[in-house]
Amino acid sequence: MSKELFLEIGTEEIPAGFLPRAMADMEALITKELENARLACGGVRTLATPRRLALVVKDIPAVQPDAEITAMGPAKNIAFDGDGRPTRAAEGFARGQGVDVSALQVVSTEKGEYVAAVKRETGRPTHELLAEILPRLISNIPFKKSMRWGDLEARFARPVHWLVALFDGVVVPFAFGNIESGSVSRGHRFMADQPFPVRDFAHYLDECERHFVIPDPERRKEIIRREIHRVAKTAGGHLLPDEELLEQVSFLVEYPSAVHGTFSPEFLKVPREVLITSMRSHQRYFSIVDENGKLLPGFITINNTLTEDPSVVVKGNERVLRARLSDARFFFEEDRKVPLDKRVEALKSVVYQAKLGTSHEKMGRFKALAESLAGELNPSVKEKVSRAAWLCKADLVTGMVGEFPEVQGIMGREYALLQGEDPEVASAIAEHYLPTQAGGELPTSDIGAFVSIADKLDTICGCFGVGLIPTGTADPYALRRCALGIINIILHKGYPVSLKAVINHALELLANKLTRKREDVFADVMGFFEGRFVNLMAGRFPSDVVDAVVAVSFDNLNGTATKIAALAEFKNRPDFEPLAVAFKRVCNIVKEPVVTPVDADLFQDSAEKELADAYQAVNSTVESKVAEGNYLAALTEIATLKGAIDTFFDKVMVMAEDERVKNNRLALLQQIRGLFRDIADFAKIAA
Repeated sequence: MSKELFLEIGTEEIPAGFLPRAMADMEALITKELENARLACGGVRTLATPRRLALVVKDIPAVQPDAEITAMGPAKNIAFDGDGRPTRAAEGFARGQGVDVSALQVVSTEKGEYVAAVKRETGRPTHELLAEILPRLISNIPFKKSMRWGDLEARFARPVHWLVALFDGVVVPFAFGNIESGSVSRGHRFMADQPFPVRDFAHYLDECERHFVIPDPERRKEIIRREIHRVAKTAGGHLLPDEELLEQVSFLVEYPSAVHGTFSPEFLKVPREVLITSMRSHQRYFSIVDENGKLLPGFITINNTLTEDPSVVVKGNERVLRARLSDARFFFEEDRKVPLDKRVEALKSVVYQAKLGTSHEKMGRFKALAESLAGELNPSVKEKVSRAAWLCKADLVTGMVGEFPEVQGIMGREYALLQGEDPEVASAIAEHYLPTQAGGELPTSDIGAFVSIADKLDTICGCFGVGLIPTGTADPYALRRCALGIINIILHKGYPVSLKAVINHALELLANKLTRKREDVFADVMGFFEGRFVNLMAGRFPSDVVDAVVAVSFDNLNGTATKIAALAEFKNRPDFEPLAVAFKRVCNIVKEPVVTPVDADLFQDSAEKELADAYQAVNSTVESKVAEGNYLAALTEIATLKGAIDTFFDKVMVMAEDERVKNNRLALLQQIRGLFRDIADFAKIAA
C-alpha cells in the first residue's frame, strides 16, 4: 500500500535568494535517494518560507521491493585454475560479497566469461530506510553559505530549530545536530509563535494557515500579485510590473500584506530609473505609474504581518524612503555641476583590473574596436559610436553611481541628455551594458550594439590574456554572460562579422597587457565562444546537428546559425537517414586530402562516370546556393546524389590495387564531400 512522506525543516530566517535553489535541490536529492533505495513514488512537491523548507512525496510503497543483485568478479580463468579449483582471487571475491565460494556463478559477457555473486536482497520497511535517508538529505542540501551553531558539527543555511518527519502519519526517527525529528511545527514568529501538531501534509497546510503561515511560495506570490494590483488601483494608478521583485518578495514573507505609502512629488525631478531603483533594490518597494506609464509619487511595500494600525508602518517606510530619495536628489544635483565629458579624465585614476590597467585605458581599447566594427558594418554611425564609447564609462565617477551602482549607464544617458548630447549617443551609453542577464533586453541601435560588443570583447580577451579564465565554479568577471551577450547581439542584429577578425583586433589592442602567448589566448577565446554558442544552439536544435555544423564552420555566427537551422529542417525529412548514411560513407573513406584531379580516362566502371556526371550536374547550383546562404536548397540539391553514391559503393572497390585508379576514385569522392564540407560534417550526425 502506498504512503505519504512529509518533511519540514524549521529554521531561523534563511536569505530569500537561497530558497528557490534549495527547493529544487531538495526535490532532486529526495528523488535520487528514493531511486537508489528502489522506492517508486508518485511525485515530489517542495515548499519554502524564510523560516522553513518542506517537501511532500506521494505514493511511496510501505516496503522496499525485493531485489536480485549481481556483483561481477574476476574473469573465470583467474577465478579458477586449470583443474577447476577456485583460486585465492575467487575466495577473496566470495568473502567480500558475503557468500560461499561454491555459490559463485559463471556469466558470459561481451568481454568473456566472468564469475559473479548473485544475492537476493529482501526489501526493508520504508519507514526504516527513511530514517537513514532524511538526515543525509538535509546534510546534502547545498547553500551558497552554510553555518555551524553552538558546538555542533551539523551545517545548514541557518540554525535548525525543529524537524517534522512523517511517513504515513508516523514519525520517522532521526536527529540532525541537536534536533530530534517529531510531528510538531511552529506558526508565524510574530503572529502565532506557538507549536502545533501535524498529522499529514493536508493537515499541515490547514494548520499553517491557522497559524498565519502560507508555506507554498506560488500561493504567496499570487496573493501578493493580487494585493499590489488592488492597492495600486486604490491609489489611483497602476502597478509597474516587476516579476523579479515579486519573486524576491514572495520569499521574504510567510504571511504577506500590502501597504501603500507616498513620497513628495518634488522627488520626481530625479530621473525615474533612480527613483525606481531606490525603491526596488534597497527597500523592495513596488512602484506605481499612471495610465501613460509616468511614475507617481507612491509605493507599495509588503509586510510579513497584519498590522492593527497600518499608518504606523506607512510612516516608518516613508521616513526611510525619504532619506534614500534625499540622497539621490543630492547626488543628482551635484553631479550635474560637472559635464559628463569632463569626467572622462577621472577614469585614469580608476583601476579596472590590476593587470589590465585603468578604466580609461579600457575605454580607449574598446573605443577603437567599436569604431572598427562601425566602419565595417555601418560607417554612417562611426562618429556617434566614437562619442558614445568615449562617454559611456564617465558616469562611473559620479556620486549617483557611487551610491547606486545599479544605475550605471542609465545615469550616463540622463547626464548626456542634460548636457545636450545627441539622443542616439545618450541612448547608446545606457544600451552598451545590455544584455545584463541571460535572455535580457538587447541594444536596439547599431551604436549601442557596437559599443556593447567591443566593451564585452575587451573584457573577455583581457581576462583570458592575463590568465583570469572562468572555472566550473567561478566566473568573477561574468565572462560567460559577456560572451553570450555578444553572440545574442550579433545573431539578433544579423551582423556578418568575422569572430576571428574581431578577436584578433581586440588582442592587438591588448598587446602590451597580455601575459600569455597571443596564439594561446586566441585559441582559448575562440573555444570559449564556441562553447557558449553550442550551448545556445543546442537549446533550439538537435545537438548532433549543432556539432556537425560547428565542426566545419564557426566564424560568421549568423551563417553558422542559418546552416544549423537548415540542416535541422533537412534532418526532419523521412529520407534523411539513408541519405546521411551515404554521406557518412563518403566522409569516412576520404580520410586524407587527395591532391590529384579526377581523370575520366581512369574510370573502369559505369558507376564512376555516373557519379562524376551527377556531381557536375549539381556542383554549380550548390555553390551558388551556398553563396546565397540558402543552405536548405543546397542540401536538397546535394541529396539528388544519393542514388549515384549508393550505386558507386555497391559496384566499385575504392581501394583498388592500382594506385592511380584508387587515387582517382578517392579524388571523385573528395569532390562529393566538398559539396557539403562547408555546411556540416555528416560523420557527427546521429544515426
